[in-house]
Parts: sequence; C-alpha cells; structure tokens
Amino acid sequence: MATNPAVKRARRSLVGLLAIFVALIGVITIGAVRGETDWTPKLALDLQGGTQILLAAKQSDGQAVSSEQLEQAVSIIRQRVNASGVSEAEISTQGAQNISVSIPGKADAATLQRIEASAQLEFRAVLYFGPATYENPEAKQAEDGTAKDGEAGADGTNGDSANSATPDAPKGDALYPSPLPTSPYDPAWVTEALMAEFNAFNCNSDAALSVSSAPTDRPLITCSSDGSTKFILGAQELSGSVITDAVSQPYTTQTGATTGEWTVQLTMNKEGAEVFGKISQRMYGAQSPANQFAFVLDGKVLSAPTMNAQILDGRPSITGGFTQESAKQLADQLKFGALPIGFTVQSQEDISATLGANQLQAGLLAGLIGLLLVVIYSFFQYRVLGMLTVASLVVAGVLTYLMLVLLSWRQGYRLSLAGVTGVIVAVGITADSFIVYFERIRDALRDGLPLGRAVENGWKKAIRTILASDGINFLAAAILFILAVGSVRGFAFTLGLTTLIDVLVVMLFTHPMMALLARTRFYSNGHRFSGLDPNRLGAVYRGRAQFREPVVATRGAGLKNSAASKEAQRRQTIAERKLAASGAQPARDSASTGKES
Repeated sequence: MATNPAVKRARRSLVGLLAIFVALIGVITIGAVRGETDWTPKLALDLQGGTQILLAAKQSDGQAVSSEQLEQAVSIIRQRVNASGVSEAEISTQGAQNISVSIPGKADAATLQRIEASAQLEFRAVLYFGPATYENPEAKQAEDGTAKDGEAGADGTNGDSANSATPDAPKGDALYPSPLPTSPYDPAWVTEALMAEFNAFNCNSDAALSVSSAPTDRPLITCSSDGSTKFILGAQELSGSVITDAVSQPYTTQTGATTGEWTVQLTMNKEGAEVFGKISQRMYGAQSPANQFAFVLDGKVLSAPTMNAQILDGRPSITGGFTQESAKQLADQLKFGALPIGFTVQSQEDISATLGANQLQAGLLAGLIGLLLVVIYSFFQYRVLGMLTVASLVVAGVLTYLMLVLLSWRQGYRLSLAGVTGVIVAVGITADSFIVYFERIRDALRDGLPLGRAVENGWKKAIRTILASDGINFLAAAILFILAVGSVRGFAFTLGLTTLIDVLVVMLFTHPMMALLARTRFYSNGHRFSGLDPNRLGAVYRGRAQFREPVVATRGAGLKNSAASKEAQRRQTIAERKLAASGAQPARDSASTGKES
C-alpha cells in the first residue's frame, strides 16, 4: 500500500531536524577535541566575574573633559570591545573624568590593547623613515609584522614600501625652520636638529611612550606599532573621524578573481573624501617617501602604505601581505580608533561575579517551576497528547542549548542572567504555539473531519497564527537588541533566538509527529484519554448531509454527558436547527448507529 503523502512529508521533516542536531553536535565535538571550546556556554560578567579597567580621561591641552566627550568615548570603546568578539561587557562613566570597562572572564592582550589605544586616529604624511633603534637591542625580540606597509589605491594592487630616502634638510640649529613651512607635508620641516633627534630616538625610550600627546600641528617622530621602523611624519592632515567604515575582505582582481590575499577597505565621509582625494593626487607618482602616508593611532604607526592611484571617491583600500587576522585587526583599529580624548589606565583588577551561582540557581529554579506548570496544564487539557508538548519542549531546549554553546565558541557570546530570563520566557512562547495548533485540530474534529484531515486542516490554520505571533515577538526582540545596551541585549538575543527555534521545532517536529500519531489506532479511534475524542469535544457534523444526533442528557448521565450535549447543541448547523424546529428526525450517522440510513 502506498505511503500517505502527509506521512512522507512528516518523515522528511524529522530527518531534516535530525540532520541539524547531528551537524551541531559534530561541529561542537570537533571544537571540544581541538580544545577550542567545551560543552557549556560561556557566562557573562554577572555570573562569572572578569576584569575591570579604570581609564582616566585626559586632553593634551589640559582642558577639562566634557560630559559629551566622555559619552562619545564610552560609545567608541564599547564598539572596540564588541569588535574583539567580547559580549556582555559593561562600559560606563565613573565620575566626571573616568570610564569603567568590565569584561567577562580574563581579558586577552588584544582586547586590552584595543581599550588602552585611546588617542585620536590621524593621517600624516611620511617625511622620512628608517630602521628602528632601541636603548637595549638585546631585549628587543624579533616580531612578525602586525602593521603592514603596503599600497593604497582603488585597485588594491599589492606592493612593498620603498627604502628610506633622506630629504634635503635645511641647515640650522633650530628644531624647525623659521619661518615655518605652510604645508604639513613640506620636507623643509626636516632640519638638521630634527634629524639629530630622529637618530637619537629609540623605540623603547620614555619619549616613545609619550608620543600619544604630541601636538597635531607639528611633525612627529615615532615608531611603527610592530617596532620595526621609525618615522618622521608631517603634521596631521586628516583625523580618523572621517572614516565611516573599515572592513577586511579578500582581495579580488578587476575580473573578479581572488588571489588569497587580504585587503582593508575604507569608507570616508564627504569631507574626508574631498581632502583624501587631494592627498592622493599629490602623492600619486611621487618619489618615496613623498608617496607614503601613515595611519597613526596612539602615536604609533599602524600602517604606512604607498599611494598607487588617485582616489576621489573616498574609498581607499590598503594592501600589503595581510593575513585574515591582521587585516581584521587593522580594520577594527581604523574603524574604532577615533576617540575625542585620550586616556591613561588608572587600575586593572579581577572582579568577582556580581550575582553569582545563587542567583543563577534561583533563575533556573523559576524556569523549572514554569516548565512544570506548563507540563501539568498540557496533561490536564490534552491528556496523553500532552506528551507531544513535553517532547517538543525538550527538543526546543536541547536545540537552544547547542546553539548557545556554538555561539559562545564562534561569536564570543556570553550567557547572562538576563539571557537566562529570555530562555525562560521562551517556554511560554513555545507552549503557546502548541496550544494554538492543538486547538485548531480540535476545531476541525468538532466540524466532523476525520483525524487525518483534521491535522492537516488545523495545521494550515495554525501556522499562520504561529508565524504572525512569533514574527511580532522576533521583531520586538530585534528592536530591543539594536536599541539597548548591556545585559538588556542579552535578554533580547536569547528571546529572538528561541523565537526562531520555536518556529523550527513546530514545523520540523510537532506537526510531523502529530501527522504520524494521527495514523495510530489510539488517536485515530478517538480514545478517551487521547485528548482528541470527537464525542467529548461535542462533534455534531459527520460529512455531507449526515448529522449525528446531539446527545441528550438523561437522569444520572453525569456532568460529562451534559457538557457534551450542550456543546453539541451550541455547534448545531442551520440545517439541524431547521430540522429540530420542524420536528423531523435527522438522519443518523452510520458510524454512531451501526446502520445505514
């Protein structure tokens, strides 16, 4: 006998759900074997504790920091921390001059460097450069380049920086010539005195540590962030505030082919595009070092590429032997490097969990109580059919847990108490979807449909309601996640995630299982404990021109018989009411009388 199409669809859905579980478990297992993750989600600051860094605001001109500047700095530092893959961090002002940064777990060196690199991002022309020198060369260990010196241009062609070229320095004892040059990139800035200072400059000296407070309208002697090169840079020509976006991406040729190399693509605002266009026109085709410009963050040169095109659209790209990791690091530094003020680290200490295990246990206990109440209601309302509700909740719970573990590993997500709350709320949302579906099936049974057709008919009506309800929940979670900060985003994230999982479970598990159960004798015969007994539901219509006579309550028949009779009378069709009013006897349903009418 051919398999029913509904059964085929149900089996395919269950196989698809099983494939999802196998894929998630397989990926997490690989990560666990490699030692990159474990089988528990990472916890946020309120449940695990972490590292607290106190930053003191400062300005090079000695003026007080305004509240607006401090709030802007909080926003940029938050972006930096989020860019490093850390979630559930707490960044806030402390007093009128300080910012407190609390990071879950142990902060790695890269994250600390992002936070502490708090000076303004600058664009400066390269006037002269050479190999770095150190006060104690033996203490300097060889490093792999992290700041890449490549090329910038619309086509992103790779290239190496030119060797240092000594400009024609004017004679004189003054550090700068008199009168001062009118352009920030004029080689006349480089006097003999400045060259002498450059030659004596060591990249690990106290002077090198204080370059972040150097004036922006004078040349700057500094080193690259990887410590391999030192520079004389012209005065600032652009600030990092003109950068609206910076992304790392694979380099592609004009034909669309990829080379396996990485590039950093910048996007500037209108002001930046105009000024940078003039810079590119001046530098393109010039001799080194006049064709190089430097990105300077916290007084250190992040990158000093050469100009290989005239870039007038405000979208320069930087290439030069990047790896995927180094390209992303430079893109994040350029995108989030423009702070309005500078900072010094006042303190750094480990902090304990703000809530701890007791609060987590209380939250989980509340969730278990809510889950137990849902289970009790399901069995009371739907009898044995409540088992499907319990099974669906278990599937949704396991799927949610696996997703949280995977996101903790791959995206740096951390579960906070607010996130746990979002998971608990999802229990009610998920149970609501099952209730809508089961009630639609019951409505179809009351209308006289056999169980197989009632399941399909009820599903068509229920899925529209479920999608509308879950769509509104997900939209609310998305808006809350975008607009909120801190732990509130954790609640919104888990709420949105569990809402999507609810739709997935209802479509790939609950409905397919209901379609298969409808083919079993227990449910198809309408067992009294199945929760789908047509007689108990008050079914009155049994097909075209066939009606089942309403059950009339007799003395001693009991409350259940009386309730069924009232339900049957309430759901009578117009034809039945006319027959009852005329005193005619309706045709009995052969299924209930055992005879043909």
